[in-house]
Amino acid sequence: MKRVLIVTLLLALAAPAFAVNMKPGAGVEVQPARATWNTGYFQEALVRAGLEELGYEVDKPKELQNPIFYQSVMLGDVDYWTNGWFPNHVSQMPKNSEKRVEVLGYVVKAGGLQGYLVSKRDVEKYNIKSLDDFKRPEVMKAFDSNGDGKADLTACPPGWGCEKVIKHHFDVYDLDDYINPIKAGYSASMADTMARYQAGEPIFFYTWAPNWTIGKLKPGKDVMWINVPKIMPKESQKAGEDRMTVSGIEGAVTDPLKAGFVVSDIQVVANKQFLEKNPAAKKFFELFKLPLSDINVQNTKMEDGEKSQNDIERHAQEWIAENRATWDGWLDAARKAAM
Repeated sequence: MKRVLIVTLLLALAAPAFAVNMKPGAGVEVQPARATWNTGYFQEALVRAGLEELGYEVDKPKELQNPIFYQSVMLGDVDYWTNGWFPNHVSQMPKNSEKRVEVLGYVVKAGGLQGYLVSKRDVEKYNIKSLDDFKRPEVMKAFDSNGDGKADLTACPPGWGCEKVIKHHFDVYDLDDYINPIKAGYSASMADTMARYQAGEPIFFYTWAPNWTIGKLKPGKDVMWINVPKIMPKESQKAGEDRMTVSGIEGAVTDPLKAGFVVSDIQVVANKQFLEKNPAAKKFFELFKLPLSDINVQNTKMEDGEKSQNDIERHAQEWIAENRATWDGWLDAARKAAM
């Protein structure tokens, strides 16, 4: 009997050594960054919340332009961000950064989508499949809202990366005589586009995902992604040419879709030294992922006025509450990785 009691006591004393540490990040201060575009704020808030549940002391994120972030994370001035778009961002990373920087996980695989959308009812009415269809007189007339004889495209303001790609498309597909790109402020132009749609008029616009635009105008229900006539990349796109055609896009007029823009994976980017010292954070980064539709829904809330930092934090907590089982699974795996 005495021997049984001694064994039981020894096991009880040893048990804490085998217990999972619920706060593996305790005492570790973390400096995140986030991108300058607000469609990436939601995932930043979620990942920060996850690290905090793991015990990390996470500072307010530094908002950085892409090239500055990649330089900063390589130097260790910041530890990570959730806003990597690859392969689009490869050219913005310093040379030899792969020695100090790691790209990991998939926040949204193929989530960085860009392209052209058309009102679904008019896609069906005019049998629109690609930009070439806007050369047909009846299509030009239907989409001409300012009376200049050309179809109107809600495009990108001068200086945006998308504006340069759209200009390239106009050149290589010979669109100048058929389509008028509207390059005013994007939010104001999209507000006009939304008003035209609600009035029953045809619409034709460029957008990207994640974005509030496809939260309000849902692909497959309200609008459809259309093709470029054929893939003719800019010099800067050639490295990602195989990702300019993509399958499985909801609301595309064809499968696969010839998007004409490089489709990117949204991923976490972190300093390698930070990851080596913090296996729990690394595992969480690897597992964290979001449905693109959930980001679009949150982005739409911001566009509708819920755009303060407090709103964004609340959106993150609401998402966690609605997905608690998945969330806890990620946290449990992260804790085990630190053992």
